[in-house]
Amino acid sequence: MSQIILIVEDDAMIRQLVRLYLEKNGYEVVEAVDGEEAKAAFLTYHPCLIILDLMLPKMSGESFCTWVREQINQEVSIIMLSAKARVDDKIAGLRMGADGYITKPFDPDELMAQVEAVLRRTGHFCNKVINNGLCLKPRKREAYLYDKPIQLTKHEFNLLHLLMKHPSVVFSREQLISELYPFEQQSILDRTIDAHIKKLREKIEDIPSHPKRIQTVRGMGYRFVPS
Repeated sequence: MSQIILIVEDDAMIRQLVRLYLEKNGYEVVEAVDGEEAKAAFLTYHPCLIILDLMLPKMSGESFCTWVREQINQEVSIIMLSAKARVDDKIAGLRMGADGYITKPFDPDELMAQVEAVLRRTGHFCNKVINNGLCLKPRKREAYLYDKPIQLTKHEFNLLHLLMKHPSVVFSREQLISELYPFEQQSILDRTIDAHIKKLREKIEDIPSHPKRIQTVRGMGYRFVPS
């Protein structure tokens, strides 16, 4: 999937300009207009990079950056985009945890160059499968729901990864057995898949008895329903 970038900026014209350039360069974009909205967007979309204005309503960019770095995620990249142009402001931003710092007014091409440079260093963290707050990191074999870790067994992880990579596609139990147990499929029963699905629903669904993410398609199998 494409790399997701979160723009946190209360100026609509700047936000639109940055979005235009990012999408032109193939990035997926999520927007927030203040720090509180940014927190919700971050927990839902797990972006690879944040372009962060510092002077925001409700919650300052500095406070949001501190929240990300100290409480949530050390891996995500942050580029600060600010009218604060003094050298000591830039130093403070970088020491706070920013990977880049650009002052307003800015050249969009310079911003894109910084985005590309930062993601060259940190882009491997973007190997994720994400939908509506559910995030899988296949290389690390890690799963998160709204940034809280979920403990999955090997087969639960593989099953969820397969379903999330193919949203809305219905997999029969036989297909799932073949994918999860390629060398043991003759000895694996359909109810083994049903048991895995039940455990997954207990871990990722708000109401496991009324699942919204992993749905049963009667007489056919299971599918992952994207938000």
